[in-house]
Amino acid sequence: MTADPNDDVLTGVRVLVVEDEAAISMLLEDMLLDFGCAVVGPAARLSTALEMASQETFEIAILDVNVAGEPIYPVAEAIVQRDLPLVFSTGYGGAGIREPFRDRPVVQKPFSQADLKRTLIGAIRAARG
Repeated sequence: MTADPNDDVLTGVRVLVVEDEAAISMLLEDMLLDFGCAVVGPAARLSTALEMASQETFEIAILDVNVAGEPIYPVAEAIVQRDLPLVFSTGYGGAGIREPFRDRPVVQKPFSQADLKRTLIGAIRAARG
């Protein structure tokens, strides 16, 4: 039996989580811990997320598109300015993402652990070039 080359990609990766729904946030944290990631946050409010996006150390972010009724795009812009990858999490799919972020990866709620893992690995690999 050969090892999956994807198994080590997420080990030790620090992931910023921005999600306002407590149940989804806990599910995300559990999935990330299963992948071997370290969770930064989670942030449930835009102001907290903005502060964390500019000050915390992380390698990738998972951003709920709508956080407590506010669009996440200021946080996405802060992360892009740091040249870090991000993944959007939304119930609306890629069609609900605004320009200039339409080229960013999206996991559509509800998502499976396999979908999340595949999307994170793809985003990290793309960022590493």
